[in-house]
Parts: sequence; structure tokens; C-alpha cells
Amino acid sequence: MAMQNDPAKGIQAKDMTASLGFTHIPVLLPETIDLLGVRSDGIYVDGTTGGAGHSRAIASLLDGAQGGLLIGLDRDPDAVAAATARLAGYPAKVVHCNYSEMRRVLDDLSIGSVDGVLLDLGVSSHQLDEAERGFSYNADAPLDMRMSQEGLSARDIVNDWDAGEITRILWDYGEEKFAPRIAAAIIRARQEAPIETTLQLADIIREAVPQKYRRDKNPCKKSFQAIRIRVNAEFDHLRGGLTAAFESLKPGGRLAVITFHSLEDRIVKQQFAQWCAGCTCPPDFPQCVCGNKPKGRLVNRKPVTAGEQELAENRRSHSAKLRVIEKL
Repeated sequence: MAMQNDPAKGIQAKDMTASLGFTHIPVLLPETIDLLGVRSDGIYVDGTTGGAGHSRAIASLLDGAQGGLLIGLDRDPDAVAAATARLAGYPAKVVHCNYSEMRRVLDDLSIGSVDGVLLDLGVSSHQLDEAERGFSYNADAPLDMRMSQEGLSARDIVNDWDAGEITRILWDYGEEKFAPRIAAAIIRARQEAPIETTLQLADIIREAVPQKYRRDKNPCKKSFQAIRIRVNAEFDHLRGGLTAAFESLKPGGRLAVITFHSLEDRIVKQQFAQWCAGCTCPPDFPQCVCGNKPKGRLVNRKPVTAGEQELAENRRSHSAKLRVIEKL
């Protein structure tokens, strides 16, 4: 495997290989590389490699001759193809799998522990921009939203699930206050004809909510987010992936997670707090009997967010939050 070690190539904020069909602008890139503390001889996992923006930045700092290695994981076959091409010549491997399967991949590669893990959560720029993937409410396409391009789809949910299940999804995964009204509207619409496209669903949502709500913001955002999260079982994979990542770290290794909405950020924040907590005895106990010790320490007490320049250049950075924990 040929090695390259040109940091400038990896730290470019905008991926210039859009001709591969997977345009990607990584968020919080310099901050992530800095807080991961990348070492040239280290082994790192990018569990959500996407278009390889973060992956290539990490890989460019590694020296394969010294044992440096980047392992990129992604469930999207389009991302795997793009990342494989963009990481050619670097000390890197790309594997088609969900990041919650990280431990199995490392075992297959005979790697016991790693120096750092990155999880850049949510939907990628490519998935949003490619209308035919069915993630966007701004372009007409078949209802899909599957990151893996297989299994349960958004169309299955809106056409086959009952009103109670749809209401629960919209509330639990989107915190949509008009969830019952939207679910009822979906049921009525599909009784006339199946709901097949993103714009059909978007129109149903808009008509279901009060007019004032339509004027204030796009009323489709929360519902599309909620359905996408359920289609891809994102929270289940997040919880499993966090555990797999932390358990795979060497002492002193770091786990960096970039979130894009409050629900997934809450999961990360709470899990990090548990690892840092130590004693779990009730406060009225005169002395500790649980014997629990902190397993990690927060590298940044507050989440890192995008600066003014990045906010101006990349609208998808507005909601990004970076949290990093170090294993003790």
C-alpha cells in the first residue's frame, strides 16, 4: 500500500474530488483533527467515513511505515466507493459496514485497540443533495431515506404503519408537536392512493399543520428527520457504536463525536457523563460501596461549534456540535 504524508492535502475544508459523485464538505475539520490528537504511528477509525473528508485529513497525518492506519467504515455503498477512491495511496482501509459493527471489523483485522475514533453523525451532504436518495423535502424523488440502500424504507412506514406508530415516531425522533395531526393526514392521504414521493409527503405535512407554523419555518424538517432516524435505526446504532468505540480505545485514546440535532447530542452527552461519573452510590451513603471509578475524562467541557467563517461557508455546520472524551 503506497503511503503519502501531506497534511495540507487532508486539511482542505472542501473536497475537490466531486467528480466522483460524492460531494462532501466536512464540518469542524481542523477542530476535530486537533482534539483527536492524531499521531503519525496511531491507528484511527472513522466510523462514518462518508466522502472521506475527515478520513483523508487523518490519513494524511499517518505514517504507514510506523504502523499508522486509518480504518474507514460506512453503511452506504456510494460512500464506500468514494472513500476507497479518495483514500488510495494513504495508509487506510475502507470497510462496508455500520459503525456499530466496529468491534467485529477490528477483530477481523486483528486489531485489539485503537488510538482514536471519529463519529460524524447524521445524513451526509451527498445523501441530501442526491434527490433520488429520498432524504430531501425540497426535491421530488421516491420515498426512500435508506443510508444502506436496503431494508425498511420511508415509503414502508408512511404507507403501512398505523397512526399510533407514525405519531410516536414523529414525536420520539423529531419532537414534532403536531405529530397526531400529521399522522392522521398521512392515513387519510394513503386511503386515496399510496404515498410514493418526497414532495407528496411534504405537501401532506404542510397541509396538516396550522398556517402560522408554515410561515414561521419549514414544517417538514422534523417529520423527515424523524422518519429518516427510524428507517436507519440511527439511535440504536449510535448507542451500540458509542460503546463499541469506547471499549476499543487504548488508555489515552480519544473518541470524537459530531452531532447535528439535540436528540442525538443528548445521547452522546449522557453517555460521556456516565463514563466520567465514577461512584454511583446514592448521595446519602456514608461511603462508597460500588467501587466504580471514572473510565474517561471530557477533553472539552462544552461542545465545540463552528466559527463565523465556517458558518458563512457551510450552512450544514450551523447545528454541528463536537464532543470529545479520552479513555483513562
